[in-house]
Amino acid sequence: MIAALPVPMTPVHPPHRPWLSYLCLAASMSLVGSYVGMSKWLVAVFPVFLLAWLRFGIAAAAMLGWVGRGAGEAPLSGHDRRLLFLESFLGNFLFSICMLFGVAMSSALAAGVIMAAIPAVVAVLSLAFLRERIRLQVALGIACAVGGIALVSFARHNGTTDAGSLAGNLLLMGAVVCEASYVVIGKRLTGNMSAKRISALVNLWGLLLVTPFGAWQAWHYDFGAVSPALWGLLLFYSLAASMVTVWLWMTGLRHVPASSAGVFTVLLPVSAAAVGVLLLGEHFSTVQAAAYGLALAGVVLATWPAKP
Repeated sequence: MIAALPVPMTPVHPPHRPWLSYLCLAASMSLVGSYVGMSKWLVAVFPVFLLAWLRFGIAAAAMLGWVGRGAGEAPLSGHDRRLLFLESFLGNFLFSICMLFGVAMSSALAAGVIMAAIPAVVAVLSLAFLRERIRLQVALGIACAVGGIALVSFARHNGTTDAGSLAGNLLLMGAVVCEASYVVIGKRLTGNMSAKRISALVNLWGLLLVTPFGAWQAWHYDFGAVSPALWGLLLFYSLAASMVTVWLWMTGLRHVPASSAGVFTVLLPVSAAAVGVLLLGEHFSTVQAAAYGLALAGVVLATWPAKP
């Protein structure tokens, strides 16, 4: 009888921290916040639907080589096609319309505070569609985010000039819901497709959806009146919004849980507010600072990891 040989034990390695994925998520949200703030310049020159059409068109040309299926990638199922449409309709089309109209009627600072509610809304959508339980600290984070939104929405009554209109803030809140839906749906898509292909296909759907409205506004628009500087800003906005940020986010989201990725959305309102103060000359009032701090407290509470 041969004695059983001892089975060598697999060495236990410390858990890997995906720093590259974290960097991609952070860079993505910082870029989103920056173009949310700088879009204030663009919506003053371009009609909203025309701006969205030009954005999707420029990005589609840049991402033409990303559309094809990669080696070893399975064909798209009907479920994947529906998710891609919803990802584009909510995260690209409706988000762009709500965000651009909202910023046009509001301010970059107000947009920054309202966008701070994204992690809380992600938690609500996770409860509704993924049946995830909302912990007490997440519920407190939602309450803080709602309080910050209410404070910035009605700050105009206290003499604040950069709080924006109520209609503009409601549109920005619609953009928050669209962005949160984008996060939830995107996590499902990254399991079946590459980040590049998701970015390209989502952008093509956005181009298709906005083309009738964009072409209608382009018919009577004087393109010769646009300065070279604004064309350069439009190029940055188009590539950042439809190409770079989506690719960065999907790349990072592939290896990071959605609950952990949600904490990086804090960089969206931070960068949007920074653009508003540093480049657009918006006033950072006491009421605005209080609302901003309350909203960021909600972000921290809603995204703080639970103890194992």
